[in-house]
Amino acid sequence: MEKSTITLTRKIQLVIDVLSEDKSHMWEKLYRYQNRCFRAANLIVSHLYVQEMIKDFFYLTEEIQYKLADEKKDEMGIFDRSKTNTTARLVFDRFKGEIPTDILGCLNNTIQSTFSKNKADYWQGSKSLMNYKKDIPIPLPVKCISKMKYYTEKKAFSFNMFAIPVRTYLGRDFSDKHSVLERLLREEIKLCNSQVQLKDGKIFWLAVFEFEKEDHGLKPEIIAEASLSLEHPIVVKANNVRMNIGSKEEFLYRR
Repeated sequence: MEKSTITLTRKIQLVIDVLSEDKSHMWEKLYRYQNRCFRAANLIVSHLYVQEMIKDFFYLTEEIQYKLADEKKDEMGIFDRSKTNTTARLVFDRFKGEIPTDILGCLNNTIQSTFSKNKADYWQGSKSLMNYKKDIPIPLPVKCISKMKYYTEKKAFSFNMFAIPVRTYLGRDFSDKHSVLERLLREEIKLCNSQVQLKDGKIFWLAVFEFEKEDHGLKPEIIAEASLSLEHPIVVKANNVRMNIGSKEEFLYRR
């Protein structure tokens, strides 16, 4: 029997770990990726909306086929490729050489999934189409992360992200970020596709980790108090220990 798993997101600040004179080039690269993600996201969602609504274009002739499928697999299909690959190829061709295709592929899959969940509301007119803004997070596929290690002298975890050397800045970390990253290096947990957020001249890694659920026996003598907070969705206090669960950014993103 397979063990069930859960995913948790941790917001970790990153610092570009190169000489000062090379940092401007790295920042330019990240902002270019963010801009291309912003443009690609709006292109993808616009095309998905037209694809779904084409059946309601009542003014088309009866001979028009409108099944959203590959014509090679369905004679009523209007696509020359799979539905998922339509928007993927669109942005691959549009931004070729300007941004890694791994980022665009991850972005396409995320938007396709989100659109599928909301398309019934779009069709009924009860929800407006999503509009992606210029500060959109950059998808960070696992394959775009390499050479992760811990440097004792720097007290930081370092790795390459999009071939950009970075290191973590945990500051006075009272959460479990350090221990989570240590467990990742020991391969006790799994890193999933994450995101990179550029905000106020800083870089934040919205890292997604997959854990195996653990069975814990409850101790009736220990009472935990949970309260809501502006900065963290839940604040838990137990035995004079205070723990923050989640972050404002994670809550807003998942909502």
